[in-house]
Amino acid sequence: MAAGLPAEDAPVSESRTGPAPDPVVCFGEMLLRLSPQGQVPLAQAGSVAIDVGGAEANVAAALASLGTPTRMVSVVPDNPLGRKAIAAMGAAGSDTRFIVKRPGRIGLYFFEPPAGPIAGRVTYDRDGSSFALADPAALPFAEALEGASLLHMSGITPALGPDGVALARAAVAAAKAADVPICFDGNYRANLWDAWDSDPHAILTELMSEATLMIGNRRDISLLLGKTFSGDGPDRRREASEAAFEAFPRLQLIASTARHVETAGTHRIAARIDLRESHWQTDEVRIENIVDRIGTGDAYAAGMIRSWLAGGSAQDMAKSGLALAALKHGVPGDMVLMTADDLENFDPAGGDVRR
Repeated sequence: MAAGLPAEDAPVSESRTGPAPDPVVCFGEMLLRLSPQGQVPLAQAGSVAIDVGGAEANVAAALASLGTPTRMVSVVPDNPLGRKAIAAMGAAGSDTRFIVKRPGRIGLYFFEPPAGPIAGRVTYDRDGSSFALADPAALPFAEALEGASLLHMSGITPALGPDGVALARAAVAAAKAADVPICFDGNYRANLWDAWDSDPHAILTELMSEATLMIGNRRDISLLLGKTFSGDGPDRRREASEAAFEAFPRLQLIASTARHVETAGTHRIAARIDLRESHWQTDEVRIENIVDRIGTGDAYAAGMIRSWLAGGSAQDMAKSGLALAALKHGVPGDMVLMTADDLENFDPAGGDVRR
């Protein structure tokens, strides 16, 4: 498989080739995650751990920890919970000046981790949050996107309802006006879309049509194109990517992962990058003794974006994304904060003590 990126398709401009890349702007809802302690079911829990998360915030935090400047655009309530969310982003190194504080509540989700044969479960409590009801005109998109290298957003925002769709459209319009490329992570959340009279196919297709980078697999492409694609073998996965490139002329890159679950604590993961003229797929990495798999897709996105900004090949992007995703499995909470040295020294075998 070809690992190089054809010069005519190279998404790295002169402004992104230096040692200090321009900031990546991440836009989305910041949440608090509440997890029962000791693998106790939520209905029986007497205490919970609280972590700050949210798909786009996870990407911003991971990139910032690796040395890539990020700016977070979001809305949180002007109360201690909102301040906790802002503090977590600041501690990760992300620029928090574009997080707006408004009256209301912060979105919550409860995560019950898998235990033995019992699958993990997420319960949302995010209706009517300050973010979900925000006025797009009140968000500082133009200021945040000034001098930016990329806008990262996902399909979670429009899934929140008509107001979320308006927010997503405003972010896309601002990026187009600023001539900033868009990275769109499908992040399909059926529970959110099913909660209102939605048309995810039409809405996500509209937003994806403006993206330069897509994070999603053949199932996401099937939803967008209304056609079923098989995941059996690299050639069939390439078929889905070629169909997406034909449908979306702006699209230059599709990043995806494939996960095989052996047990709740042992997974096998491979990463793939598809470009218009080439593609690369890694071998599987077997991950044992999983601490927390939530946020691993966001870690993959951050590792891939970091390599893309540096002008990496398809092989480089796939390996960088997979390495950070694998590392996240050993970190509790939504976010993974790793140094560039941690990423470069990633060893799939792992387990030993570095001295």
